[in-house]
Amino acid sequence: MILHLGVVDIPYAQAPRRNQRKAGTAGTQTTGDVAGWLETRYHVMEIFVEVKREDIAADIEGALQGALESVLMGAGSFNVVDPSGAAMSAIEDRFKTFLSMKEIESVGVPGVPTMAAQRGVNHRLKHPYRRRAARPSFVDTALYQASFKSWMD
Repeated sequence: MILHLGVVDIPYAQAPRRNQRKAGTAGTQTTGDVAGWLETRYHVMEIFVEVKREDIAADIEGALQGALESVLMGAGSFNVVDPSGAAMSAIEDRFKTFLSMKEIESVGVPGVPTMAAQRGVNHRLKHPYRRRAARPSFVDTALYQASFKSWMD
């Protein structure tokens, strides 16, 4: 079995830039693009796995143990559709918390916290670059964080 980490590929809804020729044309970046860039530069998901390896293993072990107990108690294998489903949900919650609680910023990754996070850049607001209090790194619009998924083959 292999644990996969990724994102649901969702386009970022951006207002067109002033210098774009076609009015009404939004940017074409997706969460998949952003996840690739962040993984290449900061190794966000890789570091998450390194830091939370024991917790992730415990989540998977607990979910598989629960599924096995259900089968042994007579639930039948047809009632256990996805034995790792509970673990995947727990891993997704762990990743979201990992970013929100700024845990990645204490690991020592070069360039983290990001300058945008330190300046409080927030693209959900009308004036995204106005100086604000610091925010967690990699949680600008929260779309990357919200679209995170884990699954097993």
